[in-house]
Amino acid sequence: MAPPNPEEPSAKRPASPSAGSRASHNSSPSKRARGSSVGSLGYGDHHGGGAEALRLAGPDNKTKQYDDGVLRKRTQVETDVLAREKAAHELADALPKEISTIPTIDLFLPEALKDAVFVGHLVTDLDSVGGAIGAAALYNGKAALASDINSETAFALEEWGVAKPPTIEEVLKENPDAKICLVDHQQTSQMNPAINPDNVVGVIDHHALQSKTIVTDRPIYIDIRPWGSMSTIISHTFLTHHKRPSVGVAGMLLCAILSDTLNLQGPTTTEWDRLMVATLSEIAAVDDIQFLASQQFKAKSKELAGLSAHGLVNGDQKCFSFATETFTGDVGFAVVETTDDAVIIDRLDELLPEIVACKKEKNLSVLFVAVVNIVELKGTLLLCGPSELSMAKVAFPDCKVNDANTMMDLGSRVSRKKDYIPEITKAVKAGWKRPVKRGVSVVDMEALGKLEVDPTDYQRITRKGSILAVKVGQRFTVDDDSIVDEENCI
Repeated sequence: MAPPNPEEPSAKRPASPSAGSRASHNSSPSKRARGSSVGSLGYGDHHGGGAEALRLAGPDNKTKQYDDGVLRKRTQVETDVLAREKAAHELADALPKEISTIPTIDLFLPEALKDAVFVGHLVTDLDSVGGAIGAAALYNGKAALASDINSETAFALEEWGVAKPPTIEEVLKENPDAKICLVDHQQTSQMNPAINPDNVVGVIDHHALQSKTIVTDRPIYIDIRPWGSMSTIISHTFLTHHKRPSVGVAGMLLCAILSDTLNLQGPTTTEWDRLMVATLSEIAAVDDIQFLASQQFKAKSKELAGLSAHGLVNGDQKCFSFATETFTGDVGFAVVETTDDAVIIDRLDELLPEIVACKKEKNLSVLFVAVVNIVELKGTLLLCGPSELSMAKVAFPDCKVNDANTMMDLGSRVSRKKDYIPEITKAVKAGWKRPVKRGVSVVDMEALGKLEVDPTDYQRITRKGSILAVKVGQRFTVDDDSIVDEENCI
């Protein structure tokens, strides 16, 4: 059989018929994100998901160099997996070659969880679903949904060829006395009302114990760890019990960890999350972890209500390095693809301060966020300061800027790769330099406030106490009426 052509679209095989309790080992990989499998192991030399980053390594081995010579800094997730590729390969290589739901040696697989139904919280997310599918495969149980899945979860299920689990109502209709293990939550307020608390036999979670935590009349199995994702716990347990997850299960767990940790950039991310992402990438034969993460974010951004400003700005952001006689620095460029760009633009005064904060925290010279309407095929560039305004005017001279100097209409330009970065590169090479004339641009790091995580939903991250926050009735504007020290400008 000929090796897969990486330019061909992803070919999907039929989902497993087991209604989500176990994933199919034969799920066909996405040709652009994943490489071909080697033997029955299900992975080759994938470098913990960083094979593509290594293939395109720039001269300093910290960047990716494209055919046109443009240098992009490695993203956080690429850097993290490459730093752990050796450990990830050793962990994956030590697992049994064959997939098995029954362990050869039962170190401690609690009897209470065998044949249990694993179900996440209401308003279910990818960590709830992916973790439930993983736990069902690990403990020989069944996965169920507490509520309808979101667009990100639908993407992951399709990407890995895994069947959508049945609803908990459907499961309980067939077996009203089924044993229940709660995953990704332990509060009764987040529990599906169809579940009888007396039938709960376990909790696997990574959230703090707060009010309305479930109370039981007898001891139950509890596994709560302060990690960035519940799926990290399941992944770790697979390894400690010397069990190999199928490619489909490994892929679902991988996507779930990327989701809950914001591609390993969120404040709740731990060393265990990073190591499990690299290890699962090996098992699932992922060569380009950044491509997988960006495709997943695009799926998530279809439902914008649940994304914070921090999530939108950091979700699909890449950094490009330049060094010319007039400008040396890094230009960040984030893209938010949506079917309703008005919803994003209405949050402009919330997004612009977050762009400034992100720019300062990552020590970027320039940071753009482009909002792309994938239905109408039009783009809007968000401008958080004089440097962005100046560069945008040089790169896209025919595009109009609003009166507040905070948005540019990019017209039909919608591709970062084809439409945005080439024009920015031309502008820099043509002699663009950062303007000295600035507005209120000097911001102390401490004045940017702190990121706070919702203890019930680790994906909801908000910035509190920022001096840049726009008050009610005011608008964020880009002002260039004063001159300040360029070295301290944002």
